Amino acid sequence: MRLSDFWDRMSMHFGEAYAESWARDYVIAELGGRTVTQALSDGVAAKTVWRAVCKVTDVDSKLH
Repeated sequence: MRLSDFWDRMSMHFGEAYAESWARDYVIAELGGRTVTQALSDGVAAKTVWRAVCKVTDVDSKLH
């Protein structure tokens, strides 16, 4: 998954204004106790991060 696709999905799910805030502030255990922004900066694949986001927000990752 391209990073631009990841951010498009985040915007669709959370709304454009809230997606970046959520990504900066919400810590996800499955990402090693990191936020989305930290995980992506550390080189975690966007697809892996998206799956973790879907898991904690109860969204089917295959629907988006």
